[in-house]
Amino acid sequence: MAAVSSTQRADARRNRERLLGTAATAFASGEQNVTLEAIARASGVGIGTLYRHFPTREVLVEAVYHDQVEGLRRGAEDLLAEHGAARALRLWMDLFADWVATKHGMTDTLRLMISSAEFALAQTRSEIIATIRALLDAGAAAGEVRGDVTADDVVANLAGILAVAGTAGQRDQAGRLFDLLMDGLRAAP
Repeated sequence: MAAVSSTQRADARRNRERLLGTAATAFASGEQNVTLEAIARASGVGIGTLYRHFPTREVLVEAVYHDQVEGLRRGAEDLLAEHGAARALRLWMDLFADWVATKHGMTDTLRLMISSAEFALAQTRSEIIATIRALLDAGAAAGEVRGDVTADDVVANLAGILAVAGTAGQRDQAGRLFDLLMDGLRAAP
């Protein structure tokens, strides 16, 4: 068996990342029937390359989903490093809304995966709760955010806001509702 060079491994990593990015964009387009062939073509790779990385549509959807959840966590860290805690939390809400919007093209597959117990939704929820908790803790430590609010409370509010203002055409309204939520989260002077 021939040894795999680091260049080949780097190419494989780049192909995987390109496939994930293209798939995320395709799923976010709102089109329900995005084909794997279209994702491979838009990524500039053959369908065989896609199947080597993601043998089924479900595996690709799960990989995109987990990659995006990790992106939410990294986004929170980056925002906290660049902004005050309250501002970071508010900006993260926009990231969360973007994340929710990308699920449109994955809805049917996610629903099937969840109903067949092939998908660890509880783990995803825990990761999101931990991310929000880190933002709230930083805000409370800085005296910018109330210390009596739980991450579950924030998730419930975000879910409610995005249930009524979660489409691309409602982003301005969602932003205003996030601002109202932030007003309620701010520590009293």
